[in-house]
Amino acid sequence: MKIFAIGMNYAMHNKELHGTLLKPDEPVIFLKADSSLLKDHKPFFIPDHLGRIEYETEMVVRICKLGKTVPVRFAPRYYDAVTVGIDFTARELQKRLSQKGQPWDLSKGFDGAACLGEWVPKEKFLDIQALHFHLDINGKTVQQGCTADMLYRVDEIISYISRFYTLKTGDILYTGTPAGVGPVHVDDHLEGYLEDRKVLEFNCK
Repeated sequence: MKIFAIGMNYAMHNKELHGTLLKPDEPVIFLKADSSLLKDHKPFFIPDHLGRIEYETEMVVRICKLGKTVPVRFAPRYYDAVTVGIDFTARELQKRLSQKGQPWDLSKGFDGAACLGEWVPKEKFLDIQALHFHLDINGKTVQQGCTADMLYRVDEIISYISRFYTLKTGDILYTGTPAGVGPVHVDDHLEGYLEDRKVLEFNCK
């Protein structure tokens, strides 16, 4: 199983972090280690050696078919379900590595850094490119977004990734985060929603 993730896929988040509304020339792709996957309501143990850990709430897509060099028009055949996930990020470490021009995998792929909600068949929604999602922490909404605001749509991302990697059943795609990222703390209670469906719930330890 591969865990793909997309960076800089919402303009307002790019402004939040980089001070500009820029759209990358191509999708920004990175991978998370399979050991970073956190699901089934298991708690997220905040690593105390990585500095500030921030949540990035995202719509996540499940790959359901083997594919290579997939045309955009056929991409919908290659995923069957969606959910909400958290791309946990060691922000200070990411900035240090970026400033040195080094890969920032360590800040994104540590254990528990890919939190995953319960899958919902994509047929339950009229259009996955018009889905609202949000994250509540301790009962308060802290981040919200709509997939209509993605700079690169799901079908475009899948087609692009498949030029470099063979897609396999069970692979997971985190599609990018909107503005509103922030830190998590011990004893925080997180709940993620796709429209009005709660698909994600866990505690920080």
